[in-house]
Amino acid sequence: MPTSIFRAAGLAALLLPGIACAEPLSFDLALSLAAQRSEAVRAALASASGAREAVHSAGQLPDPMLRAGIDNLPVTGADRFSTTSEPMTMKRIGISQEWLSADKRAAREGAARAMAEREAVQADIAQADARLQAALAYVDAWYAGESLKLTAQAEHHLHEELAAARARLAAASAGSAEVLQLSSAQGIAEDESEEARQQQAVALVALARWVGFRPKSLASAPTFQLPAEPDYLARHPAIASLDRAAEVARRNATVAAKERTPNWTWEVGYGQRTGFSDLVSVGVNIPLQVAPAQRQDRESAARLALVDKAEAELAEATRSAAADYRAQASDAARLQQRIERWGSAVAAPARQRTAAALAAYRSSPGSLSTLFEARHAELEAQRKLLALQRELARAQAQLMFKPLAQGVAP
Repeated sequence: MPTSIFRAAGLAALLLPGIACAEPLSFDLALSLAAQRSEAVRAALASASGAREAVHSAGQLPDPMLRAGIDNLPVTGADRFSTTSEPMTMKRIGISQEWLSADKRAAREGAARAMAEREAVQADIAQADARLQAALAYVDAWYAGESLKLTAQAEHHLHEELAAARARLAAASAGSAEVLQLSSAQGIAEDESEEARQQQAVALVALARWVGFRPKSLASAPTFQLPAEPDYLARHPAIASLDRAAEVARRNATVAAKERTPNWTWEVGYGQRTGFSDLVSVGVNIPLQVAPAQRQDRESAARLALVDKAEAELAEATRSAAADYRAQASDAARLQQRIERWGSAVAAPARQRTAAALAAYRSSPGSLSTLFEARHAELEAQRKLLALQRELARAQAQLMFKPLAQGVAP
């Protein structure tokens, strides 16, 4: 990838948080920022860029070899180290070239291209992981905020009831025990609000790790469009990675098979002698494969074994991904059923019970302890409902964002 693209991505990652701080952070923007800021993605893109560059050189002939030297130079007697006294002394210069067949160069280029495609998939996997982690962090932060709203509302209600109780005490229609009980309940509610506020702060810090800043608020609850099982498997990161690894193994096996044909080396040289005719030499070097069964065939067998290994790992990963999808889809469906059942069978009656207890308490004959029990039961029911909704959102996020982005072929 050109340097200008890296700079543009870095500039966008710096500018977008400043713009986003002015308004609530949306779910889509959080995902985009996470993908732009991920150093794992940048490293994988750099690796993919390097692998693409290697493809161009893989199909080329080796560099030619320049050869120069002096033959038959005297080293003893009166003419030692003289290049002109001895008729057999010859200064030579030449060039040699190792020759690879077109099929062998095509096989090497194919292996390099398969490696580049595998590195490109690794970049897509890194981006998918960044988006997934940002989605999970957004879900946690959103539901932590909703939990804080719930406890803050309960705290507000107790403030109102305590003020009403004090007014009744002043009018001598309420006892001091009732005011003390309300004060204690208010303290508990304030502590629960602080706990929820702390949980929200932790969730926002985790989200800031991916988006680059701590948002003041979140725009809306995340929504998810779940993929079908075939689409999930087609874009599953483990399957995509192992599919490319298997292709690399096959290409390497093809290269090993082509290596059974030796590479010839051609050589041309020019020799200069003093007082005699200059000479031209032409030759060829041919490796003799004296034991192909012990060398070349063994190398091919080793590469083919790696192909079997890669294909077996791919098949196992496919089974595992299919089981993972079915388990998570089943969890999501059951969580949805539990949410609907809990909302209608527990949360709604709890709200009705609180309303009835509050009306009875305000009309004097109602018991304060009954109201406390109703309030507490409603708060716990709402908390459980939020917890179930959070679990459902996390399961849906796993199903939607674990696969590679739409349009990315494995």
